[in-house]
Amino acid sequence: MELIDGNHIAAALVAELKAEVATFPGRKPCLALVRVGEDPASVSYVRKKEKTAAEIGVTSRIILPPITITQAELFALIDSLNADDDVDGILVQSPLPKHIEEVATFRRVAPEKDVDGFNTLNLGKVAQEDPTGFVACTPAGIMELLARSGVDLKGQHVVVLGRSLIVGKPIALLALQKKAGANATVTVCHSGTVNLPALTRQADVLIAAIGRAEFVTADMVKPGAVVIDVGINRVPDDTKKTGYRLTGDVHFPTVSPLCAKITPVPGGVGPMTVAMLMKNTVKAFRQRATR
Repeated sequence: MELIDGNHIAAALVAELKAEVATFPGRKPCLALVRVGEDPASVSYVRKKEKTAAEIGVTSRIILPPITITQAELFALIDSLNADDDVDGILVQSPLPKHIEEVATFRRVAPEKDVDGFNTLNLGKVAQEDPTGFVACTPAGIMELLARSGVDLKGQHVVVLGRSLIVGKPIALLALQKKAGANATVTVCHSGTVNLPALTRQADVLIAAIGRAEFVTADMVKPGAVVIDVGINRVPDDTKKTGYRLTGDVHFPTVSPLCAKITPVPGGVGPMTVAMLMKNTVKAFRQRATR
């Protein structure tokens, strides 16, 4: 069994982006990060994104509207960022307050600045294999992890466990694409799939993104499979100072001995998500500069 080290691969990508940004004359790429409220996880994620941006040389603009902001006010804020020529990428951190409609908010971000890849146009470009679009950061990070770990999906059976717009659907589309590193046969499963273990056991590459702690057990995995664990779940644990431990969607102790390769949690897919956000921001800067 080989661990796929997301920290190491993300660090290599960050170093490559830093070298690329250093060659840009004049203004550097700028990423606007909008965080509504004080959700602890969101605070941590935005801080990590800000730190990584600074390391690369990307300018970050942190915008912290009050949790009482209305939908109309948030739209107006996004519109102002869309119109700002000094802003190349916009990310609205989720989750948003319950009175804010997330999908409508993501759609409000201009497609050419949608570095999170959630705008309808960019999702369509993924389906059409249009390289000018932006791919959601976690699926893009999974493809990067696989490529840099020597996993070629060509002719492989990829089983995706989960159907979200953030991970499941886009990673299925990416694995299907007619290009190097992809060309897989893809099955998408979810919590309502009948006889789920029989399908997951067929996977040469199993991507678990169902959002349930340690849901994937050894009886669901074919020996020799590559397993990508996208989940980040907090499980109560009195032995930890925090009162919880982080675990993925895969029961790592029993599944990992079966695998050819597997991502750990933490330290697998997570670091790649932030790195790919920066890669998308640099791409947005380049594409806007050539318009």
